[in-house]
Amino acid sequence: MTTTQRKAQQTAKYRELIGIAEEVVECARLALEDTRNVRSKDLLSDLAAQDLRKEIERYCGLGDRVIDQTRRRVLEGEQVPNAEKIYSIFEPHTDLIKRGKVLTPVEFGHKVFLAESAQGLITQYKVLKGNPSDEDHVEPSLKHHKDAFGSAPELYGSDRGFFSEKNVTSCERDGVKLVCIPQRGGKKTLERETYEKSPAFKKGQRFRAGIEGRISVLFRGRGMKRCLAEGYRRFEPWVGAAVLANNLMIIASLMTMRSSRRRRAA
Repeated sequence: MTTTQRKAQQTAKYRELIGIAEEVVECARLALEDTRNVRSKDLLSDLAAQDLRKEIERYCGLGDRVIDQTRRRVLEGEQVPNAEKIYSIFEPHTDLIKRGKVLTPVEFGHKVFLAESAQGLITQYKVLKGNPSDEDHVEPSLKHHKDAFGSAPELYGSDRGFFSEKNVTSCERDGVKLVCIPQRGGKKTLERETYEKSPAFKKGQRFRAGIEGRISVLFRGRGMKRCLAEGYRRFEPWVGAAVLANNLMIIASLMTMRSSRRRRAA
């Protein structure tokens, strides 16, 4: 289909979906109205019914918002701000994330910033709201590291999303000995190209690649891939629990290795 044909078909289908959604919300509100004065025989059943009514009312409000944003976006052609959109009525705090990937251009959830030490310990984590640029996190992460350890890291490695001249300058000014952030876009100067081909820079990038393995471990073995707790206030502790589990496992491994070395020496 051409873009025009696709848009025409999508618009018609969206009209149908909006009509169905409005009917569902209206039926739910009629059910609430019909049961407003109904009382059960015992207190516990009454309390359970009240909780259920509150939940249905909440979903009705979320349904109204979804219908409104869809009508504005699809039928009226309005650019609805992301802050006003709902991507999940079950987890309204969900963000839409665009990371420039071909296979998954759009993802839903939350971005999480992670910083890792040379020993594999996660020294900083933060659940981010919205879809902020990666380059915004370099200076705050440096400050956090200095507050925690009393000095700047010897090496700061990240992917090219964190690159900006300002960030490179901040790292150097704060005392980072080796800044391994690849340049993003634009023509590289001969000096920059030579630096990124140097053994030290490549070593720093290999260290940075280790965080990808750490993320994989957090997803597969520490439960961070999908949060089973409801609400944003429970989302952050869920991520924190995965980070804590990772660090405890790393510490246990380091202690085991040290104990083995001592036994061999004895």
